[in-house]
Amino acid sequence: MTAETSRHADPAVPPKAGRTKRPNAKDDLRARARELRLQGWTYDRIQTELDCSKSSISLWVRDLPKPAPRYTEEERLARMNAGLARLRAARDEERQETKRLAKESVGALSDRELFVAGVALYWAEGTKDKTYCRRESLQFVNSDPNVVAVYLRWLDLLGVTRDRLRFRVSIHESADVAEAERFWAELAGVDRATFRRATLKRHTPRTSRKNVSEGYRGCLVVYVARSAELYRRMEGAWYGIVEAARAQD
Repeated sequence: MTAETSRHADPAVPPKAGRTKRPNAKDDLRARARELRLQGWTYDRIQTELDCSKSSISLWVRDLPKPAPRYTEEERLARMNAGLARLRAARDEERQETKRLAKESVGALSDRELFVAGVALYWAEGTKDKTYCRRESLQFVNSDPNVVAVYLRWLDLLGVTRDRLRFRVSIHESADVAEAERFWAELAGVDRATFRRATLKRHTPRTSRKNVSEGYRGCLVVYVARSAELYRRMEGAWYGIVEAARAQD
């Protein structure tokens, strides 16, 4: 090795005149990051723009002054609430669309489908016979007008005429009993005068009730006279549904 070669290999020896330092590949990114930071950009925005790590950005711009907030606290809260409102609206639209498609998928009900649905509905919401308390009669209680409407349609399917039905409202004593009876009578297609005396639930001021809106109409109790045979058919059909469902395993 010559002295000239040895001298060039020694890192302590400066390069010859005219040579320059090889540029760093991140110099441009660093310069751009500093430029954006001076424009008030946040670390997150810079990271998205330059596709580099946040730690590198912090190192490059740490000597620069922190940008002033783009928005006042009131403006920030307003923008946040507006964003949340848009998100809730989008989610609500998505929920409604899912429900609409599901509703349309049901289509028309056959008598058999309505019968099965009514049996399951009664078993969930109706009075059941017990070995220690014989109750072989159909008695149904619910506060949802749609549920009651389906149940009444089921009774129509079974050939139960309205003259065999006995109606009674169960409601808090602080509610409008007369208005509730008018509502349920119209839904059932019967005269309000045929309703039995309402069952009033004692109002306790200390209790924080949720069902206090104008739409609160209590529960409708529907009793079917001379329905022991129908009850037995309903119970037998229910256990038939249970066995059929288990047989699918």
